[in-house]
Amino acid sequence: MKTAAQTTFAQYLGRTLGRAWRNCVRLDRRAHGRLLTRGWAPGAAKTVLLVVKLAAIGILLYTAFWLALLLVFALAGAWILLNDNGSYDEEQKTEWRYGPAGYGLYTSNDQRIDPHDPDDDQA
Repeated sequence: MKTAAQTTFAQYLGRTLGRAWRNCVRLDRRAHGRLLTRGWAPGAAKTVLLVVKLAAIGILLYTAFWLALLLVFALAGAWILLNDNGSYDEEQKTEWRYGPAGYGLYTSNDQRIDPHDPDDDQA
């Protein structure tokens, strides 16, 4: 028989989050007390702390939104690269060769795409 029970991850996480919550409440009470000792009205101190909390939550949500959007674009780009078979490369392939308008850069359907002067070919 074991003398000490094993702590599960859920219990450990719960205790850690509980300690963090207690610390946040303690800091909030200390800040409220400091504002009161500096002569603030209780309602004003409470309002200021609420505005600070809402601003912090807003900043966190704003940051989380942009990070999530960045993650979505990264996943979409990875998905596109993963599913790319490169078939468009063969259709759009260009090469330097002799064609109907002389030596130049031609597409796969024999259209010359490099800038050239046809009068220079006559000389």
